Amino acid sequence: MATAENTAGELAAPPPAGSLRGRLQQASANIRALNQQQKIAAAVALALAVALIAGALLWNRAPAEAVLFSQFDEHDGGEIIAALQQQNVPYSISGDGRAILVPASVVHETRLRLAAAGLPKGGLVGFEIMDVQKLGVSQFNEQVTYQRALEGELARTIQSIASVLGARVHLAMPKQTAFLRDDQKPTASVMVQMRPGRVLDGNQVAGIVHLVASSVPKMSDSGVTLVDQNGELLTREDPLRRSGLDPTQLRYVEEVEASLNRRIENILTPMFGKGNFRAQVAADIDFNQVEQTAETYRPNPAPEQAIRSQQSTEQQNREQGPQGVPGALTNQPPVPATAPLTAPPVPPQTGNGQQGLSSSRTAVLNYELDRTIQHVKQALGQVKRLSVAVVINHRIVQLPTGEPQTLPIGDEEIARITSLVREAVGYNATRGDTINVTSSQFAESTSTPAPPLWKDPEMVEMGKEGGKYLLVLVAVLFAYFAIVRPLLRTVAPPPPREEPKIEAEEDEEDEGVEVELSSAARAEDYEARLARARDMAREDPKNVAELIKQWMGANEEGGHK
Repeated sequence: MATAENTAGELAAPPPAGSLRGRLQQASANIRALNQQQKIAAAVALALAVALIAGALLWNRAPAEAVLFSQFDEHDGGEIIAALQQQNVPYSISGDGRAILVPASVVHETRLRLAAAGLPKGGLVGFEIMDVQKLGVSQFNEQVTYQRALEGELARTIQSIASVLGARVHLAMPKQTAFLRDDQKPTASVMVQMRPGRVLDGNQVAGIVHLVASSVPKMSDSGVTLVDQNGELLTREDPLRRSGLDPTQLRYVEEVEASLNRRIENILTPMFGKGNFRAQVAADIDFNQVEQTAETYRPNPAPEQAIRSQQSTEQQNREQGPQGVPGALTNQPPVPATAPLTAPPVPPQTGNGQQGLSSSRTAVLNYELDRTIQHVKQALGQVKRLSVAVVINHRIVQLPTGEPQTLPIGDEEIARITSLVREAVGYNATRGDTINVTSSQFAESTSTPAPPLWKDPEMVEMGKEGGKYLLVLVAVLFAYFAIVRPLLRTVAPPPPREEPKIEAEEDEEDEGVEVELSSAARAEDYEARLARARDMAREDPKNVAELIKQWMGANEEGGHK
């Protein structure tokens, strides 16, 4: 019964000072107690704090912009900016000057308006320009239109390369003539604009040159000139080739030397560890192209003689005797022969008129000879000579005292390392290869000290970026502690601390019963106690009516007294 009396007594009690409702009621009362000047000053201070915080946030916030146009000509860019100024559209230009930015909310509308005005006017045209044909066009205009379309198509194709941002192609196509000596070949000039940080290698330059030369009839690769946006000529002849040197040969020598260095490192790294030795190889490569053809003849030895050809000739002649009238002049003996005779001598002709007989024999004998024909073509890039130098760091040995000591490599170990290096590089003494292995103490590497933290570019950039957010935080804290917090303390001061009630005593005229509120009842707020009292009235209306009657009787008795 005492609990019911306490609960009912709390129905009419005011809200506690520490509750949210109590603080709001107190703040409302304090605001009503302020005069007109104090209210105006508080409103101005609060508005100033809000404006300070909002200004700091808006200053640090990047504007939401979108790209309107990019990669446009300078003439088109000037017309676009003039049109935006006429339409009162705010705009900005990117850092590289190749893009125009406008607010993202109006980018599409602005783009359509400029397109209706015919902006931008630039851009590459291809063979679609040939779709519109006009009557009465001269042959010269048709040729110019075709050349313009071909230049646009080539520029589009070159721009499809990943490293190329833009391209312009200029074709010089001479007029055809019927005289061959006056015939001129067409030429082309190509300018490419590279993307930031990109370059064209030799293969890409050759590809662009062949692309343009293959697209124009009678154009050779030498008639194509390629330059970049900086005016640097990309199709110039290599100075090494102009002097008779081949850059590929130099790269081949470097690859051979690097391969031999890796072999030495693979052999010595498990023995001494990485960084404890250095090896260098100098290779002398022969790039001369030699073709040799030799034909030699040698006589066959006696047992292996072979007759290649044999020819024999034999001839016999019969001479006539003396004729005519006998006399002193005709009756003479024949003159003896003066030439050597190969046949037996013919007896002189007798004076009886008989003829003499003469014979000759000739023989030609050819023997077979030993003939050798040799054709030799030496391979390109043969190693003529190798020079290998290896230096090994001193070993570090721990003394019995525990101190480290460096000792050089012994002669036996150097000889063993030399043998290993010879086998690794393919040593050949006949071609004059040399190998030199030595031991020396390596100098300690001196590294440059790192710059101080406040001079590091990355830290400076991070400091600038963090300073923006720190400035916003300082503005918010200043507005809160200097304006908002004092204003809140003036309008809604904090509630006084309440001392806990230990026990509640009723009037001494009651039956002398002491009633102490439970901790659950003290913890409940005013709304919870009111709801609990209503529930009790619905559940047990008789007890509530009896309690009210007792209160009324007690009040009447107290009033009579």
